[in-house]
Parts: sequence; structure tokens; C-alpha cells
Amino acid sequence: MGSVNGKVVLITGGANGIGAEVARRLHGKGAKLVLTDLDEGVLAEVASSLGGDRVVTVVADVRDLAAMQAAVAVGVERFGGIDVVIANAGIGAFGSVLEIDPEAFKTVVDVNLMGVFYTVRAALPSIIERRGYVLVVSSLAAFAAAPGMASYDASKAGVEHFANSLRLELAHRGVDVGSAHMSWIDTPLVRESKELSTFQEMLAKLPGPLKNTTSVEECGETFVKGIEGRKSRIYCPRWVGLARWLRPLIATPLAERDIRKFTPDLLPRMDAEAAALGRHFSERTDKLEKR
Repeated sequence: MGSVNGKVVLITGGANGIGAEVARRLHGKGAKLVLTDLDEGVLAEVASSLGGDRVVTVVADVRDLAAMQAAVAVGVERFGGIDVVIANAGIGAFGSVLEIDPEAFKTVVDVNLMGVFYTVRAALPSIIERRGYVLVVSSLAAFAAAPGMASYDASKAGVEHFANSLRLELAHRGVDVGSAHMSWIDTPLVRESKELSTFQEMLAKLPGPLKNTTSVEECGETFVKGIEGRKSRIYCPRWVGLARWLRPLIATPLAERDIRKFTPDLLPRMDAEAAALGRHFSERTDKLEKR
């Protein structure tokens, strides 16, 4: 792709975190943006901060195919088509498989996996027509699991393989497909997860670089370079790529030894903390879900 100047980019989850940061950087390089999110107020603030006539916003739920088709239609009408789609919207929930509310588990999978499918499905006709680029936002969680995060881990592993399959389907059409894999990034999703003292405790106990958090600015820069290069995989920080190759070893009892030691004590306390709060999401996500 090289330059994104003049390219039309659809970003879901564009109001916060990685989505908003990537939007700012792409806009600075001359891209035209179609930003979607459920958080109407913050989405409007992002658009206002960018200014100009190269940004259009659509309040849309990625779990609704018709809503995503309508968002794409807005971009096509305004800018003529979609060159890049970044399926970025995602949420997390906390709690063991035994205790988490099944509806909370389903919501995470619906947003993180089905939402990616609906986003890509809606944008694909225009992407194919313009021989564009698809970026699916997965996670380090696709390679390495953590207790109390089964819904998130499963959904992010699912979208990684979705991207792998899609890449094979679209290569002959001149469309490139990438998946992005990040460790902990300083986004609202991660900061809000730290509302739980047990989540903070788990993070501190993780081995090596798994406990570290990377700035959203560094992540945004890495994403933009990957988009410009139409990369098949984007890693932030770079060491996350090593985790992909070490995946068979990561899931062994030896590699899991330290996590297995603290899980019997920490996981019941995480469930108790979630029960006391009356929710398995962050406060912001919970409010958006109840609108």
C-alpha cells in the first residue's frame, strides 16, 4: 500500500484506545476515515479533534450486520469506497468458566468474534473492488491463555484463525489480510480491568514481559507501519511475535507452572470480587451494554 494518503479507512472501536490513536495517525497522513463506536459522545470528540471533511462517524454495534452495512454505505457514499477495514472493536470480561454469567461470556464472543465477521463481511465488497487491506485485531491472548479470561482468550484465538482463513480466500483477489497481536496496551480496556484488585494482582504475578504495559502511542505507530506495509501480522511489542512461534511450549505444564501455583487462590477471589460488583465487565462497558 505504501502511502495511506487519500485512502478510505473504516475503523471499528474508533472512539477510544488503539482505534482512536490509529485514526489520529492515519488522518495525519492524509487518510479519509469512517469511525464507528457505541460511545457516541467520545466518538464525536475524536472526530472534532481531527477536524476537517475527511472524517465521518457512525454510531453502530458491530454485533449487528445491518448496522455495519449501513456504516460501510455511509463511507461509500461520502468517499466513494473503502480501501482498508480495521476490525478493532473489542471488550473483555473477567471470571472463571464456572462462575461467569453465561450472557457475559456470550457478549464477549459476540463482540470480539462475530463483530469482526460482521465488520469484514460488510466492508468486503468494496475492499475487493479496490484491492484493499483487512486488519483483524487479535491479541497475545491468541497464543497464551490466562485464568479468568476464557471468553477473551477464546474470541481472540478465533479471530486469529478467521484472519488466516480469510487471507487464503482473498489472496487471488489482490486483497491482503493481517492480524494484530498485542500484549497489555495502556488503553481504557486494560486500565478499566485494573478496577479489579485481583486482576492487578494477576498481572503482577505473570512471568517476564507478560506483566508489562505498552503505551498506546507505540502501539498506534506499529499499527500504522503494518497497515502501510499490508503486513500479514503485526506485533506490539515485537516480542509478541516470538510467543506465536513458542505457542506449543507456552501451553505445557512446565511453562504454566507459576500461573498454576497462584490460580487456586486468586481465581475464587476474582469471582468473589466480580460477584460483589455485580458485573463481569468494566464499569464503562457495563454501562454501554445497558443502554
